[in-house]
Amino acid sequence: MPQSPLSNSIESKQEGGNGNSVSDSDLVLAGSEGRVGFRGLFENKFILGISLFSTLGGFLFGYDQGVVSNVLAIESFGAKFPAIYTNATLKGWFVSTLLLAACVGANVNGPVCDKIGRKVDIICNVVIFLLGSSLQAGATSPVYLFAGRAVAGLAIGSLTHVVPMYLAEISSAKIRGSLVSLQQLAITFGILVSYWIAYGTSHIGGTRCAPDIPYTGALLNGRPTFDPYTDVPPGGCTGQTQASWRVPLAFQIFPALCLGIGMLFMPYSPRWLVERGREEEALEELSRLRRKPADNRLVHTEFLEIVAEVRFAREVMKAAYPNAGSVRQIINKYLELVSSWPKSKRIIVGCLTMMFQQFMGINALIYYAPTIFGQLGLDPNTTSLFATGVFGIVNMLATLPAIVLLDSLGRRPLLISGAAGCFICLAIVGSLVTVYGKDWEAHAVAARIAIVFVFVYDVNFSYSWAPIGWVIPSEIFPLHLRSTGISITTSTTWLSNFVVGLITPIMLNVGGMAYFIFAGFSLAALLSVLFFFPETKGRTLEETDAAFGDNVTDRDREHMEGICRELGLPDRALLNA
Repeated sequence: MPQSPLSNSIESKQEGGNGNSVSDSDLVLAGSEGRVGFRGLFENKFILGISLFSTLGGFLFGYDQGVVSNVLAIESFGAKFPAIYTNATLKGWFVSTLLLAACVGANVNGPVCDKIGRKVDIICNVVIFLLGSSLQAGATSPVYLFAGRAVAGLAIGSLTHVVPMYLAEISSAKIRGSLVSLQQLAITFGILVSYWIAYGTSHIGGTRCAPDIPYTGALLNGRPTFDPYTDVPPGGCTGQTQASWRVPLAFQIFPALCLGIGMLFMPYSPRWLVERGREEEALEELSRLRRKPADNRLVHTEFLEIVAEVRFAREVMKAAYPNAGSVRQIINKYLELVSSWPKSKRIIVGCLTMMFQQFMGINALIYYAPTIFGQLGLDPNTTSLFATGVFGIVNMLATLPAIVLLDSLGRRPLLISGAAGCFICLAIVGSLVTVYGKDWEAHAVAARIAIVFVFVYDVNFSYSWAPIGWVIPSEIFPLHLRSTGISITTSTTWLSNFVVGLITPIMLNVGGMAYFIFAGFSLAALLSVLFFFPETKGRTLEETDAAFGDNVTDRDREHMEGICRELGLPDRALLNA
């Protein structure tokens, strides 16, 4: 019977041979191998390709974020669903139904992902997303529309939980930040594509529902607006067709199909395979990912470090909860996350990162960009939609510096500068809206300045909190708690997103209040990073304990040393000495 690579390593160590034992020089070599950050991405094009493909999950999230803002501004959509179009509360719930469902999906997905694996989990959630997208695109009543939002939300919440974790687990420490930040690049690309597709389809049949009927709705910047109750002829729209909003909602089915089919051919996470006791497959997948043979010393060293970390965590959990059943094991993982200050600090840092990512206001702009630009004096049917498309371009391009700088400069400098920039821009926009917002036509220069600072805000957020918000939670938890921890932080972002999506339409009707509130959260984010967030740049997923002051007891240290010796690893492989 063939022996596992783990058995071979243990036997080699016991015999005193050097065949599979790992020296300190191996660890140094493994740690120094490869370039850092953006340049390192292109050293292993296989991982880069897998990552770009996997981030289609992020693309779906971004696309849905962006498409809903333009759909809400399309008159033929208003003619079909007038209550949603005119009622700010219903409009908020239309946006937020997906976000609330995503929060549930992210929470539920933690134990599911641990059970079935990252790869299979992604495929299953694609199927759920396809159902939700189809319900939205073919909706004939608000019931189908809201049901589609809820079903799609469950899938998107799960995907935003599993994809960053999958990317972090297949990457090396030197490129992990850049690799996971590709998730945010995919999100911004999804937003960009959705903006321009919706802008293009909004012209199907014209930009107005009924060109021959004058507007009778409420005044905006001194001009009447579309009222779906009075400005639609008896037979429905005579100009703009329903395809103007159904096509962009249906388009997201195509990338979802590509992701689902493509994941069938993607590798499993080696770390998950080790956790499930499938060491041979784990070594094969790690060898495939690193593009080196399985007996390569660097591959073997990384494999043994993963095995050591998994074994230690499993034995510690078993000793702490010896008679726990399957359900109790899941509960114990949540309890373990708050069992000590260093572990609690991980949860606090992860949740704060995701909360600030939403409450700094970016998704308020993404969800309601046409409305916001319309309030700042642009034509709500044409110019504001075009400006929204430009906003998407800026959003994507400004994400690129993070991919280049994240693993060289580190997380903290980018977060600090980004939060400071967002605070200044939002404070300026809020002041201008408060002073001049009631009459932009008489203050055209002030309106243009406000629009410029909206774009400058977009730049500051996109290179900092947007990508790093996904990076930090994916790298701060130990392997046996990673899925559980990330499910909590991801559900935090969705819960925060839900609140922002729900209250923004109401806040936008109260002068500059929304901008001042988001500016306040930007200031709080700046202070949190300055005084509370550790730097995690360049640390392996198995080396984050030191960054959070998670110092082990003498008993645990002896336990880890014993595991390292048994596997043929130097003690410092796990102790960060």
